[in-house]
Amino acid sequence: MSANNPPGQPPYPGQEPDRTIAYRPQPQGHPQDGGYQQQGQPGYPGGPQQPGYGQQNQDQQVYGQQNYGQQAYGQQPYGQQSHGQQPGYGQQAQPGYPQNHGQQNYGQQAYPQPGYGQQPTWQQQGPDFLGSGQPPARPAKKGKGWLIAVIAALVVALVGGGGAFAVSLLSGGGTQPHDVLPGDALGYVRLDLDPAANQKLALFSIARKFNATKASFTGDDPRKALFDLIKRDGGLDKVDYAADVEPWLGSRIGVAVLSPHKAGAEPGVVVAVQVSDEAKAKAGIAKLMDGEKYGIAFREDYALLAQTQDQADRAVKVAPLSDNAAFSDDLNALGETGVLSFWVNAGKVAEFAPELATRNAEALAQVKNLRVAGALRFDGNYVELAGVARGAQNLDMGQPEISKISALPASTVAALSVSGLGDAVGKQWAQILKAADQNGAGLQQFTDQAGQQYGLSLPADLSTLLGKNLTLALDANGLDANQPKFGARITTDPTKAQEVVGKIEKILADSGTAAPQLAKVPGDGSFVVASTPEYAAELAKDGALGENEGFRLAVPDAEKATFAAYVDLDKIEHFYLENLQGEERASLQVLKAVGISGTQTGSDSTFSLRLVFN
Repeated sequence: MSANNPPGQPPYPGQEPDRTIAYRPQPQGHPQDGGYQQQGQPGYPGGPQQPGYGQQNQDQQVYGQQNYGQQAYGQQPYGQQSHGQQPGYGQQAQPGYPQNHGQQNYGQQAYPQPGYGQQPTWQQQGPDFLGSGQPPARPAKKGKGWLIAVIAALVVALVGGGGAFAVSLLSGGGTQPHDVLPGDALGYVRLDLDPAANQKLALFSIARKFNATKASFTGDDPRKALFDLIKRDGGLDKVDYAADVEPWLGSRIGVAVLSPHKAGAEPGVVVAVQVSDEAKAKAGIAKLMDGEKYGIAFREDYALLAQTQDQADRAVKVAPLSDNAAFSDDLNALGETGVLSFWVNAGKVAEFAPELATRNAEALAQVKNLRVAGALRFDGNYVELAGVARGAQNLDMGQPEISKISALPASTVAALSVSGLGDAVGKQWAQILKAADQNGAGLQQFTDQAGQQYGLSLPADLSTLLGKNLTLALDANGLDANQPKFGARITTDPTKAQEVVGKIEKILADSGTAAPQLAKVPGDGSFVVASTPEYAAELAKDGALGENEGFRLAVPDAEKATFAAYVDLDKIEHFYLENLQGEERASLQVLKAVGISGTQTGSDSTFSLRLVFN
């Protein structure tokens, strides 16, 4: 995955573990690499200071205007050179850009620095930047869609008006909530308003793509932005951010869910809030709680809040979650934890679901050691929910083949590819029958009747039809004419597969179900069925979907994935944009594709869900 280290793998040489490749800093003192400025140059610690924001000198003008010695942050595409200069992040290169006059820069990027003796204001110049200093735009009306609302809330909370982004660009280290929360937690969720620099850069790039996040949010404090969002929706009326919250509130929060202290009791909850001043935190939290009972204790730089004081006192004494070997191993396998991360010991959670134990003890046994960890991460081109699942029992699917999704035609608009289903069904058939019968599905009765009347042998015939790999596809051609082309490509025994399809067609015909006439193309170790002979022939040969840019971003490491799904939103957007107008239409047009992919190896699996932007 390009936005994080592959699960379980060390970073590439020279790459910091918490940074993406796209934003990895280059070594200092190597201008040919477009690295950071050398000592003695403006903008570099120890070198001459640049003029204050909004001032100018003989060779340099204010942010957003021409700069004959250096290029200010935010003017040209990151990584693209123009006449020996390093363009700023996020803007298109301008033709005829003036050459360097009297000062060597060699592709170095200059971040605006405050003048000597001045405090940085970091107000952006121009309407395209967050925190423009202009009066706040009216909040977007409700009902614009959950997707845009979630992205907007995340961006405002994490980069605020752009000022906090610039000031704390390279922060992200320090104590995390899992370093202070109890180590016997069943689950854990963390929100980091001060993530690694690569995440802030990516969020800044994404924010500029949406009108709601580009122009509607201002301010220099992401914590205040989040506070204002909560207050606007109701609550906190008696609390003043500047007086009651800002003097003590840090940038990180974590929540741990603890085992119930006795059977039938509710799970306990401990919240860790990063603080900078204990005394002020006590007073501020008391005002926030507004008379509600709670317990509070302090550990390192965090206030631990619980339902009772006894719970809070215990939380600061026990070993932290970071000392939990299973938790640490899972986070290492996950890689970069991004802006939001979570971890759950599903096996322990299942122990407190007695209905699961009484209805399906075998299912409980399968998940007794299952743990899941995930992270919400950002790249300039997409947002990703990545995760790992480890420790599940009896889920061995053999050695699943690599997904065939990248070999579909380039005109594919949607696809699903799964490997190992045939083997899994064969091995788990008894459990499948039992679960179906418990739910009243009558699968055993259907199996017996289908075998007697039509010679359908289950689970063998079903395993043949699912094969080593099953890839379903929908083509973009024909959608506008309401004549969709669809089909499946199966890695299996083609002769047996054709016999199974014949049995299924006879069952449908005898039941009076109208079934489409399918074209069938047996191949060497594969079998294709499709809506038309032409499309069947196209699916039978390798296509070029894997060369599509949107596909490569949405389905990372497709050459290793054992399951994958993909939708090309650009190819179908005219269907859902038809009746939309204004900002809602513009925001949805930013969306390019969505994909999910991952691997399954024994009891462990990985997954990546990505939303890609134009």
